[in-house]
Amino acid sequence: MDIFTVFPTISTSFIVISAVLVAIGWGLIIKGKREAHKKTMIAAAVFAVLFFLVYASRTVFVGNTSWGGPESLSGLYHVFLIFHIVLATVAAVFGITTLTLGFKEKYAKHRRWGRITSVIWFITAITGVAVYVLLYLMYPGGHTKPVWQVIMGA
Repeated sequence: MDIFTVFPTISTSFIVISAVLVAIGWGLIIKGKREAHKKTMIAAAVFAVLFFLVYASRTVFVGNTSWGGPESLSGLYHVFLIFHIVLATVAAVFGITTLTLGFKEKYAKHRRWGRITSVIWFITAITGVAVYVLLYLMYPGGHTKPVWQVIMGA
């Protein structure tokens, strides 16, 4: 495994762990285990932040991977990728909002937001794994320049 694949593998693992923890947290709150739910959801948020830090660092210092599959699938892949990116952005905003409502003990709103946020988070994790599989397992792609090189004109 080289530098181009180690970071995506780590970040994808973090987002999967985050989604699993969200599922566990959901189960805990259904059972009325509020404190365990809170700890589990905080852990899920930590793994989501770790994902973002690894992803952002890789983008800045290594670059992103370009599509390496057949040209006939390029358009479909890019539509799927845009869907995933938009969904991930929405999930992050919803996640922050849901956590904030929980910490402020606004449980009725937290519960309503949490149901929607969890579903969006699961779909985001699944589509993120799909992007990883497409770019690193099925159709290994090329690599672009790191953002810092693009900015500096290197």
